[in-house]
Amino acid sequence: MSSTEVNKVVLAYSGGLDTSIILKWLKDVYDCEVVTFTADVGQGEEVEPARAKAEAMGIKEIYVEDLREEFAREYVFPMFRANAIYEGEYLLGTSIARPLIAKRLVEIANETGADAISHGATGKGNDQVRFELGAYALKPEVKIIAPWREWDLLSREKLMNYAAEHGIEVDFAKQGKKSPYSMDANLLHISYEGDILEDPWAEPEEDMWRWTVSPEAAPDAPTYIELEFEKGDIVAIDGDRLSPAVVMEKLNKMGGENGIGRDDIVENRYVGMKSRGCYETPAGTIMLKAHRAMESLTLDREAAHLKDELMPRYAKLVYNGYWWSPEREMLQAAIDQTQQVVNGSVRLKLYKGNVIVVGRKSESDSLFDESIATFEDDAGAYNQADAEGFIKLNALRLKVAANRKKR
Repeated sequence: MSSTEVNKVVLAYSGGLDTSIILKWLKDVYDCEVVTFTADVGQGEEVEPARAKAEAMGIKEIYVEDLREEFAREYVFPMFRANAIYEGEYLLGTSIARPLIAKRLVEIANETGADAISHGATGKGNDQVRFELGAYALKPEVKIIAPWREWDLLSREKLMNYAAEHGIEVDFAKQGKKSPYSMDANLLHISYEGDILEDPWAEPEEDMWRWTVSPEAAPDAPTYIELEFEKGDIVAIDGDRLSPAVVMEKLNKMGGENGIGRDDIVENRYVGMKSRGCYETPAGTIMLKAHRAMESLTLDREAAHLKDELMPRYAKLVYNGYWWSPEREMLQAAIDQTQQVVNGSVRLKLYKGNVIVVGRKSESDSLFDESIATFEDDAGAYNQADAEGFIKLNALRLKVAANRKKR
């Protein structure tokens, strides 16, 4: 992209090493005005220091926003109505935050008259795809600057030298230490990549984990909780009605204390490579188990099975960055229709890394009929003799095929 094409750019800015260098680099290379945008999506760290850092670097337009409730309500909760899980293990913690950030980058660009947006995702990862597909879906003409695909600062040493040369303050440089891992955190999860995790055979170090105790160190007594659902969403914990973000914060705490939510995965990135990452997703692990338990009581069999067939496609769309695509929105509409009857309560036991369903009930929408399912006398509610014809009709094609083999 020619630097003459850009007069103002909105940068997704964390205040850390990479985005602080990007801020300076954008001003020097593109000779443009920079607007910074810092989002609080529940990463558990103060975001206000990013404002002070941006001000110190001469930035005039600074956006620091608390998006936790919007993130939980409009992104995480709809995804969990689908029971979305990528490749059987990954609860999509990083993936689901990107469409919200992309949306705000575009909105701020519109508000400030910016020509472009910029992000700190590398050219090897999925996030560049997620940010940019989202931005193009919402603002087709937007210009996007991805410094990692343009500059030659492709090592930590080069980044540190650039920071020193340009007087960019980096917190861990003063401390003389840093986490060896590349980490991303929000209300749904915290992820770890890099360092020893680049060897798929190496076990993660215990002191890497930040949100959860190890299952071995979890309390010997279980924690019981009751979650109330309305239209597929958790609205209360133990009788206390809570907002979506507060639900997740409380479940993260309870799950973390009981060693719940750790995962170690080798996944297939959209860009073509395999990647090993470790994740802590306490709230998400509890939410998925509870939601499936609620659906088991209230969803029709064929609707539930169809949802399970569609789920991998939905999960892949989220993982690959197609949140704003028409096919994801179509699937969401179908999924949300099924959730009208997913109402009731689920009781769980949290114990040493396990989420155990110990009860479920729905006063208005349960499809469980004890008079039919009972092993005792059902007073004619179910005629067992009817099963003979049912079996014979379903066996007909199997018998025909077997006779053909005999011939």
